[in-house]
Amino acid sequence: MAQRSSVEKLPTDVRHELERKLADNGFGNYTELADWLKSQGYEISRSAVHRYGSKVQKRFASIKASTEAARLIAEGASDESDTRSEAVIAMLQTEVFDALIAIGELSNNELDEVARLDLMGKVSKNIAPLMTASTRLKQFQNKLKADMDKAFEKLEAQSKQGTLDEHTLKRIRTEVYGLIG
Repeated sequence: MAQRSSVEKLPTDVRHELERKLADNGFGNYTELADWLKSQGYEISRSAVHRYGSKVQKRFASIKASTEAARLIAEGASDESDTRSEAVIAMLQTEVFDALIAIGELSNNELDEVARLDLMGKVSKNIAPLMTASTRLKQFQNKLKADMDKAFEKLEAQSKQGTLDEHTLKRIRTEVYGLIG
């Protein structure tokens, strides 16, 4: 297994302060940050700080993107057909897929075969409920659409019999039935 970076070995409070400084500096000024660490009594190279900063920056970007996507979903998606749940499941599936690719791209120095297999096993075990949720959501949507189709067929029959006027049928088609797509 690969050795932990010198930055990851720092005490938690120092590492968190470094992460705050990284964010405050826009993930730049690595020489200044290495000097700050030296003043704190830790001899860590500029390149080690840069490697760690790159990882933190990617994590921050991922969190920011997920947060923004969740906000947009919550603001923009009415939830009549469970659009938010579908979007959240899609986001999770994307993240799991990206994680699997990242695990596969790790070199043997970074992660030995046993550790890689262990990670894959954990991902597989944890993805099962996600797949079940996705399948159930699709089943729910299909059943809802089928139920709506049946109800609309009855309304069309009433319209042909003259017990429902064409204007009301049109409103139902656009305002209610349109929610299912």
